[in-house]
Amino acid sequence: MEFLAPITLTGTRVSLSPLSHDDVDELAAASADGDLSSLQYTGVPTPENMGTWVDTCLTMQESGTFLPWVTRRLDTGTPSVIGMTTFCNVEPAHRRVEIGYTWNAASAQRSGTNTESKLLLLTHAFETLDCIAVEFRTHWLNRQSRAAIERLGAKLDGVLRNHRLSPDGTLRDTAAYSILPHEWPAIRAELQRRLQAQSPGAMSSA
Repeated sequence: MEFLAPITLTGTRVSLSPLSHDDVDELAAASADGDLSSLQYTGVPTPENMGTWVDTCLTMQESGTFLPWVTRRLDTGTPSVIGMTTFCNVEPAHRRVEIGYTWNAASAQRSGTNTESKLLLLTHAFETLDCIAVEFRTHWLNRQSRAAIERLGAKLDGVLRNHRLSPDGTLRDTAAYSILPHEWPAIRAELQRRLQAQSPGAMSSA
């Protein structure tokens, strides 16, 4: 089996399916939900540039080091596209992946969809691909993203200073985090606990 073979990952709140050109219009609508492309320290494509971004993702997928998914919400009746996520900077020979380029429409945030997406991705990485590490990277100044990664249970490996140039020409310091296999069981249990707490009726049954 090819290390990054496209695969659909399905939960109760979301499904992650291999990205295709057919998803452009729905992804553009999701990007417009909350004007995500205007947010500081993020790289969400504008609705107008979504087709070009999808082309770029599918070209990178051919390299064998990048696997993009489109995220569909399942718990609102009709499945609807709310964003996307990827395995990126993949090292197949060393069984390492990074989870990145993740974004969700504003209306889907705080709904448990991102929690379940992470559970699906990490389960696939550790229990199917037998990864030795799963990485996360974000702008050092993106405190919201760093806090979310830390709540996930990832540990800070270090800060890559002057790591890259941002689109506006400023220099970006990148915070690099990772989760290791021996940490995964506790993190999996915590993600499952959060999903249970966020499920309908959880308050009334407590």
